[in-house]
Amino acid sequence: MSNARAIAFHLPQYHPTPENDEWWGKGFTEWTNTTRAKPLYPGHYQPHLPADLGYYDLRLPEARHAQAELARAYGIEGFCYYHYWFGGRRILERPVNEILASGEPDLPFCLCWANHSWSNIWQGVADRMLIEQTYPGMDDHRRHFEWLLAAFHDPRYIRVDGKPMFLIYNPPDIPDVARVMDYWRELAAQAGLPGLHLVAVNYLGAAVDPADFGMDAATWQPLPPKSGHIPWRYPALKARMRMAKGKYKLTVLDYARIMSGLTRASPPQFTEYPTVLPNWDNTPRSGLNGLVLHGSTPELFKTVLRRGVDLVQGYPAEQRIVFIKAWNEWAEGNYLEPDQRFGHGYLRAVREVLQETR
Repeated sequence: MSNARAIAFHLPQYHPTPENDEWWGKGFTEWTNTTRAKPLYPGHYQPHLPADLGYYDLRLPEARHAQAELARAYGIEGFCYYHYWFGGRRILERPVNEILASGEPDLPFCLCWANHSWSNIWQGVADRMLIEQTYPGMDDHRRHFEWLLAAFHDPRYIRVDGKPMFLIYNPPDIPDVARVMDYWRELAAQAGLPGLHLVAVNYLGAAVDPADFGMDAATWQPLPPKSGHIPWRYPALKARMRMAKGKYKLTVLDYARIMSGLTRASPPQFTEYPTVLPNWDNTPRSGLNGLVLHGSTPELFKTVLRRGVDLVQGYPAEQRIVFIKAWNEWAEGNYLEPDQRFGHGYLRAVREVLQETR
């Protein structure tokens, strides 16, 4: 086994859905925001446009195969697909449904329950609820788990010590979450599984022990706070923001200056898998309310990824997991897929770090 198990978060929002047609307009996909983005200041890298894989549609098996082949070629062990369950209703479900039904592509995967409500926050505000995350009770948790079993029994499903690994984006939102996790472990045992490896996403940055939620490990997803900070070297943009009188909160930070804060300095007292960011720029979604990590390059990302890999070297081999956010979140500017500026640069960075001797 290499120095780490690199697993990339994967966004399935690259095919039209009835919900997105209703909320954002006919034919909306992640490419809609990505391709219409414009630079907001001199030197702002926008739009981010794909290279090798083009503007793919994840309804096509060929697109899913191409992603898997590219990930495998650069040492990515597998994808962690975002999974959406709203009181029995799933959305953006088609790619994972077809991956399960077809047995293809032959690339390991796991699931992350993105258990948050959907609003129009993508536009930089949150004044319209699109679909609310609810927790109707234990019967709903049972139905949810029964659906998950089809994935957990798949031979490609990523495991730790034989146990399927399942991530939950925001465990504290789930009422009696520790009880729910215990219930799921009981159901897993009844289904013949050796257990579950449950991972909490510490997206707020606090070092919260996942045992508080009845879970086994955490992964920390760092993101600097939005503060309305604009460097002085962009006077026209600063003037524009002043004229807006607080209407917007665009933040521009230099990746090179803040990258030391994109991983922890040392592991916490519990099992935590780093999540590393190759880049971040959600202005295609949020415009002047966005956050830009300016000036990321594959070489800078190598430093961040190397620190993430180093943080897990004290763990047993199967738990030397490093998540990468993300494989394909194009409208938030964090992706490994080839683009027209860096080509395969970020993918090469992953392979080189994973091949380093430790």
